[in-house]
Amino acid sequence: MTLEIRPYDRERDADGLYELKIAFERGLGENTGGDEKAAAYEGKLTDAYRERWLDWVDRCVDADPRCVTVAVDERADDGEADAGDADAGDADAGDADAGDADAGDEPEAEAVVGYVFVLPERTAMIWDAAVLNEIYVAPDYRGTGVADDLIDAALALAADQDLPLDRIVLDVDPANERAKGFYDRHGFEPWGEMVARPLEDA
Repeated sequence: MTLEIRPYDRERDADGLYELKIAFERGLGENTGGDEKAAAYEGKLTDAYRERWLDWVDRCVDADPRCVTVAVDERADDGEADAGDADAGDADAGDADAGDADAGDEPEAEAVVGYVFVLPERTAMIWDAAVLNEIYVAPDYRGTGVADDLIDAALALAADQDLPLDRIVLDVDPANERAKGFYDRHGFEPWGEMVARPLEDA
């Protein structure tokens, strides 16, 4: 296993990044709510959503190339990573709940196996802080230190942003003990709580 942590490149990484995004979203739907939430998350994963999300990624990366950092396995077909040593620290995050989703079993040459997405500084006034939007690691690569490398990249970017509050924030399901343990280990602590409601009757 030869892993590289580097900024996202659409020409090389778009397909692999979106495969992980699908796994992340499906995990959120399946693991953080009932059938209704799972169906809602699955239903949004259309071709139009793919293009819209990747275009948004491009806009964020145009603002700061480090907004999306990928972990890439550069090997060409020399066997699987060992998933058996996964520990609670190598959680996928953002909402870190996609932990049981399958992002593909057979990595190809230069396979994207993890990513972290920090919103650009221009959005800082939304939360008055840096926002860790998403972090996800493919199941076979948990327990290998990939998530630690990705969170380090996110923290380094956030530290360089001009923020009203010296904080980086994220949304995590309180029932996800694995993710909570990961964030605890990296110095995160509770900072409010998010609530939501549907808009169809607004």
